[in-house]
Amino acid sequence: MKILMITPKISGIGGVAAHVSKLVEFLRRDGHEVGVIASENTPIVPVKGLMNPSFTATSALKAIYKRLRGERFDVIHAHNIPSALAMRVSSGYRVLTLHGVYSEQIGYLHGSALGRLSRLVERRALRWANAVTAVSSIVAEHYSKQGFKMVYIPNAIDLEDLPREAKRFHDQQIVYNGRLSREKGVDILLEGFLNSDLKAKLVLIGSGPLEEKLREMARNDDRVIFTGQLPRQEALKIVKGSDVFILPSIYEGLSTALLEAMALEVPVVATRVGGNTELITDGETGLLVDPTPQEIIKAVSMLLQDKERAKILSEKAYQRVLEQYNWQVVYKKYRSLYFNSDSQK
Repeated sequence: MKILMITPKISGIGGVAAHVSKLVEFLRRDGHEVGVIASENTPIVPVKGLMNPSFTATSALKAIYKRLRGERFDVIHAHNIPSALAMRVSSGYRVLTLHGVYSEQIGYLHGSALGRLSRLVERRALRWANAVTAVSSIVAEHYSKQGFKMVYIPNAIDLEDLPREAKRFHDQQIVYNGRLSREKGVDILLEGFLNSDLKAKLVLIGSGPLEEKLREMARNDDRVIFTGQLPRQEALKIVKGSDVFILPSIYEGLSTALLEAMALEVPVVATRVGGNTELITDGETGLLVDPTPQEIIKAVSMLLQDKERAKILSEKAYQRVLEQYNWQVVYKKYRSLYFNSDSQK
């Protein structure tokens, strides 16, 4: 089978990039021919607010060029709304995967006017696809209520791809791994930590638009460690060596970083938003809290003090990943969707 994968990113620490790159790896390992259109091989405008719109335009032009050259694909698989136009102008069975509610994210980051406009764009994009999948059941339900037929195929982790080595900076270590941006709530986490009397080190892995502000907030507190963006394996070694992983998001899809922490058997604290509530059963596979400084630090303190409870939570979280969010399981669902496309041509 010949497949064209279209994605804004296919490398780096982002959840979409991790998901798509692993899917491509499994498909190629299975003997399929996979082409990729991504910002890594397609020109974009590297300016905040223009990267996704420019990728929409240039990826569509690249897809048209491929079609004019006579390239044909059995499946066109686009990820997120910015990839949908390139999917639309390509020839093949069209699959669109949503990694979150696009219009809600745009509205949160750029204001309600753009949020309303993006709602119109996403509705049109979903109609272009022969099949629409979502990596979160919450996202699938959101679009199902709008009348779209959705297929739930969750985000996943390749357990064979995780490091065995752990890295620690302190005898008590808590960690965040991801983009340092507003929607991730890292400033809320840092505010709570700076106002606490915790003796632990807080390790912030990643980079992003909030980094300068966060560094300024923590400039007089040597308990905070900024690593900058790290290669995935190096970042995961630090996660594995930590006592608690924290995901303080205000907005979230189905977080790869959260799944990675669960797979590494690190106790997790996550905010009660989006896909976090799908992955974490409060008090069973982790702790869910409101996105406030006080609630986050209270939960972290509890896990640092009660090692036995933390161990039980992390073991149950690992079992959930093994049964439901393992790439060995999830890949079979994509493969079934692709091969089902043959019967609908």
